[in-house]
Amino acid sequence: MATDNLTHLAAFAAVARHRSFRKAGAELTLSTSAVSYAIRALEERLGVGLFHRTTRSVALTEAGQRLLDRLQPALNQVSDALEEMNHFRAAPAGLLRINAARAAVPTQLGPRLTRFLHAHPDVRLELTENDGLVDIVSEGFDAGVRLHEFVPEDMVAVPLGRPLRGMIVASPAYLERHPAPQHPRDLLQHECIRFRFASGHLYKWQFDRDGQSLELDVQGRLTLSEQTTIIRAVLDGFGLAYVLEDAARPWLDAGQMQAVLEEWSEPFPGFVLYYPRQRQMSSALRAFVDMLHEPV
Repeated sequence: MATDNLTHLAAFAAVARHRSFRKAGAELTLSTSAVSYAIRALEERLGVGLFHRTTRSVALTEAGQRLLDRLQPALNQVSDALEEMNHFRAAPAGLLRINAARAAVPTQLGPRLTRFLHAHPDVRLELTENDGLVDIVSEGFDAGVRLHEFVPEDMVAVPLGRPLRGMIVASPAYLERHPAPQHPRDLLQHECIRFRFASGHLYKWQFDRDGQSLELDVQGRLTLSEQTTIIRAVLDGFGLAYVLEDAARPWLDAGQMQAVLEEWSEPFPGFVLYYPRQRQMSSALRAFVDMLHEPV
């Protein structure tokens, strides 16, 4: 296959993955105009349009989706073959793309990123924060970071840190106006700040104590999808919220937030980095996994 054809196909796959010519160019270290030229050349050669383009969006046509479905396995094989050559290099190199849950970044993942890049100057790292459940293979990511319970069974999972603990928290001002709950069911009489996943699913608060488990669909007038925004609402005295202890710890230590029902908050398996079991592991990902076994 001609070199131009491979370049054009790689540009096509990158645009399809990112739904953006600019982001595709950043991944391929090409200008946006060079990516646009490659797509136009490929469309002219094939005689079909591959993308619907507007000033705000890029989407695959039916022909484009068909080409991507047929092309992606072959591109994965080419990528694996090239990546295998990296094992002969003295140092890891290439692009490492990770899709991580937002809550994992500040305490579990973020502190490791710059240390990793300082140690491996030939590696480029792209982190996408996303709370939805993402198919990392079809979206072109090398690895994902999610709570262990959300990781597909066919993935290799590497713990990022110690077990986590969820906590019910409120501001002192809220607890002055409302009696603190003594049992999880008392929450049904409180203003609770609810959390909605990117999938649209509302999180049901979970409690465990001495082998007893309880799940509550709490009620409240405020529903949010970002933990930082939830914490802000708690600090403003609006209501009770279920948050990760690590995220709340600075405000708990400062006395700006109080935990309730702590005896019902038992630790659970925390965040893991996961990647496909079947695919060739890149040298950059291998080095990153090795670093996870080092202390933060």
